[in-house]
Amino acid sequence: MHEWLSGGLLAVIGIAGGFTVGSAFIALLIMLDLIPRLVQLTRAYRKSVVFESSILLGTLFWSSADLFDWKAALPAFVLLAPAVFHGLFVGMFAAALTEVLNVIPIVSKRLKLQPYLFTLLVAMVLGKVVGSLFDWLWVHH
Repeated sequence: MHEWLSGGLLAVIGIAGGFTVGSAFIALLIMLDLIPRLVQLTRAYRKSVVFESSILLGTLFWSSADLFDWKAALPAFVLLAPAVFHGLFVGMFAAALTEVLNVIPIVSKRLKLQPYLFTLLVAMVLGKVVGSLFDWLWVHH
């Protein structure tokens, strides 16, 4: 009986935590207007449901994969496509967050880096790409 109550309490806490994190994630997506910006950039106004559904289904799939510890014995080159899409999403999400918070203009103005703004942006992008490749190819391989 004690194990049943302990397991039930753990399930309730897990579901509550999932709802909390999911709600915060959706609130952040709404606050950043990520989906409307993607629709606007791609000029796919009639297909906004595809963007919304893709984010929802991707979140459900990868959350399940993490929760149930799914393993795929696939060669690394097959995983390249999902990795690229994941990188695109994280990159756009980070770009939207920095755009909303005006991080780059404030930092460049305070540190007097305005003449070097393009170089700063390229360095940030290359640093992210090189760091991600290093992590993916050598650290976790």
